[in-house]
Amino acid sequence: MPKMKTNSGALKRFKVKKNGSIKRGSAFRSHILTKMSQKSKRGLRGPKTVAAVDATRVRRMLCLA
Repeated sequence: MPKMKTNSGALKRFKVKKNGSIKRGSAFRSHILTKMSQKSKRGLRGPKTVAAVDATRVRRMLCLA
């Protein structure tokens, strides 16, 4: 049986925390931020966690499940 290959795109985007939850970055933070309010930009700051419904799919892409 060959080794499982991780999805290299998912490997770059997600990190698994010690408690098992998966850390992700925020979308909509790259460009055209002038029309966005300061309040909405502050909400996108910092790391977020992957929702529980998507966590199993992300784990499968990272070969953790």
